[in-house]
Amino acid sequence: MTRPSNDHRVCAPRPETWGLGLLLFAMLAPWAGNPAQAAIATTALADCAAILSDQARLACYDRLSGGPAAPMSVTDSQPVSAPLSAAAAPDAGGRRVTEPLREPSLIDKAWGFDPDSVRYGISLYQRNYLLFANYTDRINEHPFTPIFNALEVEDQALDSIEARFQISFKFRMWATEDRRWGVWAAYTQMSQWQVYNDAISSPFRDTNYMPELMLSYRPGIQFAGFDWNLLNIGYNHQSNGRSDPISRSWDRLIVSFGIERGDFALILRPWIRLDDEDSDDDNPDITDYMGYGDITAYFKWRDHSFSLMGRGNPSTGKGSAELTWMTPKLLGPLRFYLRGFTGYGDSLIDYNWRQNTIGAGIALNDSL
Repeated sequence: MTRPSNDHRVCAPRPETWGLGLLLFAMLAPWAGNPAQAAIATTALADCAAILSDQARLACYDRLSGGPAAPMSVTDSQPVSAPLSAAAAPDAGGRRVTEPLREPSLIDKAWGFDPDSVRYGISLYQRNYLLFANYTDRINEHPFTPIFNALEVEDQALDSIEARFQISFKFRMWATEDRRWGVWAAYTQMSQWQVYNDAISSPFRDTNYMPELMLSYRPGIQFAGFDWNLLNIGYNHQSNGRSDPISRSWDRLIVSFGIERGDFALILRPWIRLDDEDSDDDNPDITDYMGYGDITAYFKWRDHSFSLMGRGNPSTGKGSAELTWMTPKLLGPLRFYLRGFTGYGDSLIDYNWRQNTIGAGIALNDSL
């Protein structure tokens, strides 16, 4: 008995082919009586099939079939995760031109005011740095004399060159959808380390601890060519964690005003001291030397970062200034960092001690 030849075998179409056939039939049916229009429709289908994005390709098919249409743009052929651009605007010839989003400003980047920024995240705050050598022309040994006297030992000589480092970070605990309002907590710790002083076992001369809680707001007001982009109100505690007679601490309510223009920013911080009478025993006259506020200017140039800070008390004529320079990244995120200081209050232990210091090392970030 002869088996039927395979040439006469009937093959059933695959299920997915049915769906595609029905879709093609539905799209080509309106032009079935006109071969020219059918050819045009076939070409349009080929154009749709060439689109890589699933969402954009479906929108193309929807338009051909008369179904729900999704608006197409130049970015429809891009992956859905592609960076967003600003809304397209017509040029002089009436064509639609898509412009890239503007780079966030110095203040916007530092305080996460960009609506696309991480809503709840940890970021760097004040400068994170390590000065391998920090030289002072007048080392402050005076606060430690009472301790040496009580222990009946000779005064220990401190080196005029020491290491200095700081760690600082902040995290946002709450923010609005547009990131214009936020609540931040921050922590900064700075240490002065007699690391090269083997004679007295390389102690830490002083360590300052500074937790903060802040309410942050972006006014977004323009005036005189500047943008007022920062208004912070916060509680600040600073202490060295020591006991008498070298204990130092104070509490402040600080308001920060920040304006900027391009690569230049100016931060003004007036404050009010909040300490009670008991804590005043540590350093009751600290505002005579540290004043009631400071002002800092920041300038960026070719990835170099410069800052100049000034503070003081006009009624006492005492104050200080700080000048810093940070290079572009040299090794990974690390930058060369140079810091100069003159006046009172280089640290809490030195709040009433005048000196000139200069230090060199590396840093991870600038404050802005």
